[in-house]
Amino acid sequence: MAWMLLNSLFRAVRYSEHEQLLDLEFRNGAIYRYFRFPPDQYAEFMKADSHGAHFNWYIVGQFPEQQLRPPLAKRR
Repeated sequence: MAWMLLNSLFRAVRYSEHEQLLDLEFRNGAIYRYFRFPPDQYAEFMKADSHGAHFNWYIVGQFPEQQLRPPLAKRR
């Protein structure tokens, strides 16, 4: 499961088809894991014109999630 870089609300994404785990690293440094995330949903997410809009419409509140890392403190 390797990170893939994105240019949007997210910094990177990684997916394990075998375990059906989606990890999203947000621009603020937070990382969330989504469980029971089917391969077809991952394919739809990756081909979406807007990853952020797709996330808000089809992922938020639809899958069990766990925060793996909180947002990183902003540098001054």
